[in-house]
Amino acid sequence: QVQLVESGGGLVQAGGSLRLSCAVSGSTLSPNAMAWYRQAPGKQRELVAYITSGANTNYADSVKGRFTISRDVAKNTLYLQMNSLKPEDTARYYCNAEFRGTWLRNFGSWGQGTQVTVSS
Repeated sequence: QVQLVESGGGLVQAGGSLRLSCAVSGSTLSPNAMAWYRQAPGKQRELVAYITSGANTNYADSVKGRFTISRDVAKNTLYLQMNSLKPEDTARYYCNAEFRGTWLRNFGSWGQGTQVTVSS
């Protein structure tokens, strides 16, 4: 089965930067689309950014201009460059991948994610 593993989270001060990675393995096909989500304590999981195989991107209003989603197809890796971090960005970040119209992670199968904590 296809597996996704996030990495790159950490503790940073407000205004700092982090780069998250999501490694895709177990599939001979590249995802048609990939996305980053986050979930803060006591809040619902929200979509942060989305990228298609054609490199079209979309961002949540709260991160536009600060975050950049990208992917290295050859390395089967998704990235999220996060700049000008704010305390409200504090959350556990998860990636997801779509193959032929079906998203890999759903109904609670979101794995471990990677924690981002922004202090001020």
